Amino acid sequence: MRSHRVMGALLAGAMAISCTAGGTSRDSTAGTKPATSEESPVRTGSGAAPTIGSVEPEARRTILFLGTSLTAGLGLDPDSAYPQRIQRKIDAAGLPYQVVNAGVSGETSAGLLHRLDWVLKRPADVVVVETGANDGLRGLPITATTATIGSVLDRIKRDRPTATLLLVQMEAPPNMGPDYTRAFHTMFPTLAKEHGATLLPFLLENVAGRPNLNQSDGIHPNNTGEEIVANNLWRALQPALPH
Repeated sequence: MRSHRVMGALLAGAMAISCTAGGTSRDSTAGTKPATSEESPVRTGSGAAPTIGSVEPEARRTILFLGTSLTAGLGLDPDSAYPQRIQRKIDAAGLPYQVVNAGVSGETSAGLLHRLDWVLKRPADVVVVETGANDGLRGLPITATTATIGSVLDRIKRDRPTATLLLVQMEAPPNMGPDYTRAFHTMFPTLAKEHGATLLPFLLENVAGRPNLNQSDGIHPNNTGEEIVANNLWRALQPALPH
């Protein structure tokens, strides 16, 4: 718990130090063995009844969210993670998409690459990649993380060549030093440009480092914070969806 409080303070510092975004998140399971492909949780949609103007599930295209505990919704009810909240926004708008949440707590970019073949067995028309936060928290070399995320993006493009690919901006905590945090930040727009992905804004914009918007660990958004995350991401995601 003390380490969580420390990381919460670091997140608050990151909000002040970063010139473009505020910090990052730590998975409470960081440092543990990432889930294997057989253990990887995959959740679909909100399970809500169709709304007026909505599309039947069998006619929907798939939005696949790949990520860490921030995507999995650690500490929240299963239907409260931001992908499930985005599903409800999709349903309300009557758009023909079904969300699949494939977030895994504690996962580094290497862990994502390791399970990618299993995850990509299911159809995906849009793939949203949220990864790298745990790499930054562990101080992994930027060059290694860049190469791994690049391999993730290339693998998705190879296996799902017609899918719309989006990469979520993440940030490293300031205790890694200004050179590291600057390089970590720059890594994401560079990767998006080089690998043909659309860059989405920092996942925890206006949430990281704010105690009233996070759980008691000071790291993962609470329900109020998660709704802000979902709203921010939806504003960027919706225009990128194929029509």
